[in-house]
Amino acid sequence: MNKHIKYHSGFKYQLVKSCSFKIKCRPEHAILTKYINLSEDGILDIASGYSWDGPSGPTIDTKNFMRGSLVHDALYQLMRQELLPLSEKNNADDELIRLCKQDGMWGLRQWWVRRGLSWFGKEATLPENKRKTYVAP
Repeated sequence: MNKHIKYHSGFKYQLVKSCSFKIKCRPEHAILTKYINLSEDGILDIASGYSWDGPSGPTIDTKNFMRGSLVHDALYQLMRQELLPLSEKNNADDELIRLCKQDGMWGLRQWWVRRGLSWFGKEATLPENKRKTYVAP
């Protein structure tokens, strides 16, 4: 019997059905994790049950931001885990904007999101910013 539990906080959304995306990021070798797989030819598979925090920063979680935030959070997570090189950050940011544009986000908002990523995004890719593990009780 477990006396303690371990958990992460900060997630708002959980994927109900697995999904795939063709993206720009191209790792040297396939990346396979419990919830995120990325092939050498840029096929990103995100498994049912994956949790993410949605759009970050001073923004509103709208439908035209959700697919982009899912893909972006998954790619940044792979960077924090040092499975995807930090050199892929711009491609990850491009994918966020591409998906948001496809989903109907206005151009001015796309520009603002891109600006925020250029100012503040790098920190979220760094290994030292992995989610903390909490223990209870």
